[in-house]
Amino acid sequence: MKIAVLGAGAWGTALAISACAKGTNSHAVGLWARDLQQVQSLSQQRTNTRYLGGVALPAALDLVHWTPGATVQLADQDLVVVATPMAALRQVLGQLRDLPVPVVWLCKGFESARAQTPAEGLMAHEIARQCAPGLQVGVLSGPSFALEVARGQPTALVAASRHPQLRALLVRAFHSPSLRVYGSDDVVGVEVGGAVKNVLAIATGLCDGLQLGMNARAALITRGLSEMTRFGVALGARAETFMGLSGLGDLVLTATGDLSRNRRVGLALAQGQTLVQAVESLGHVAEGVVCARTVVLRARRLAVDLPVCAAVNELLEGRLDAPQAVAALMAREARDETGPGSGPQATL
Repeated sequence: MKIAVLGAGAWGTALAISACAKGTNSHAVGLWARDLQQVQSLSQQRTNTRYLGGVALPAALDLVHWTPGATVQLADQDLVVVATPMAALRQVLGQLRDLPVPVVWLCKGFESARAQTPAEGLMAHEIARQCAPGLQVGVLSGPSFALEVARGQPTALVAASRHPQLRALLVRAFHSPSLRVYGSDDVVGVEVGGAVKNVLAIATGLCDGLQLGMNARAALITRGLSEMTRFGVALGARAETFMGLSGLGDLVLTATGDLSRNRRVGLALAQGQTLVQAVESLGHVAEGVVCARTVVLRARRLAVDLPVCAAVNELLEGRLDAPQAVAALMAREARDETGPGSGPQATL
């Protein structure tokens, strides 16, 4: 199988390495990067020094300079994987709109509400419906730190698409002894889980940075999962999706793992750093910072209360400091956890 991975960041590089290193089932994989200097560096050093330093690129991995004119070369691929941040997805899908090849994305989040007219940030599949309606599309998501995938450590992902043949293609492309791929037709649920867990990971980093304890962390993750579920159901997802890899699994990893960028933002804010300082210290995109406002705005239009996400957004936009955000959550009125009033519209 011929696979093109567009974007040589950490996750794109890791997935390309994994697909290229499957032994007898390896594929012809190309890793595409827009920056010519990065392509030259990858070719010379055979490692992605900036994003995955110390992990060798397989000798068979092809490195391609991604120029506008080179996009036509993608027509002879069997699968195109978009590994850019969410902010670039609209532009990339617009360039790929006429491809006769399945396209999947790895990005997790919502398009910034500030960039939309009307001001409603979209999920990836909604962007695809707008700017590339003829493409056969899907998403690959789940609990996965790029470094561990690149090292061949055990990982499980979800391939979501409404097209059964594309789900099967993704399993063929990436399933291996170290990487298990499960199929799902609930694209909305998989994308909501991948987006909202980033916002909740900022909250958990804040909780840990303030040294509130393990009890508080457990409560925050559990109630965060409840928020994620009722928001997703209101958008058309199935509730059971959020108990799977792209919901609970990705939330636990991102909220507690030391490699989580969004968690590190919360830790930095708890230590008194400004948001600008916290983001600059990462050197990578933290999608939770970008999409927190959008999550809250879309939930508000659906009359779904997301108190944890709302507190994170207030913190990120400077209307609350870290202790005030925690105090606002703890001051909420007590209520039953289950039973009447605990369904998709229930609050914390």
